Amino acid sequence: MSFVIEWSHLHPLAAIGGGVLIGTAAGLLALGAGKIMGCSGIAGAMLHDAVYGVRAQAWRGWFMGGVLLGGLLWLALGGSFPGAAHALPAALVLPAGLLTGFGTRLGSGCTSGHGVCGIPRLSARSLLAVGLFMASGMVTVFLGRQLGVLS
Repeated sequence: MSFVIEWSHLHPLAAIGGGVLIGTAAGLLALGAGKIMGCSGIAGAMLHDAVYGVRAQAWRGWFMGGVLLGGLLWLALGGSFPGAAHALPAALVLPAGLLTGFGTRLGSGCTSGHGVCGIPRLSARSLLAVGLFMASGMVTVFLGRQLGVLS
């Protein structure tokens, strides 16, 4: 199996625009509601509340609904998700998703919480977490290439 970056799909202005939108959303949530925009924490709390029958906080539903509706709006306007066409077997995707979820709970947050919101607040835990995210990604790519899984 070979994964190739499709350079024709990479547009710096789109990446900058996306970064500005994420930063704006994080800032508005922090300033407007005093909340940290950690997507795994928000989703995890919603799941916890649903499992234990706790009345969910409305802002979490609005936030996650906005994330989903934003993607659907993008598709409705004719946009696409580059790289989403790579079909991977469920035997790889499901364990990877579960491990990612486990890792975000173990690390007390995900890249959006630590990288976008924690580092600007100079959180030592977030600085360490992002360093570990980066190192783990580098080790994974190195091992994947050595084992022939990635090219």
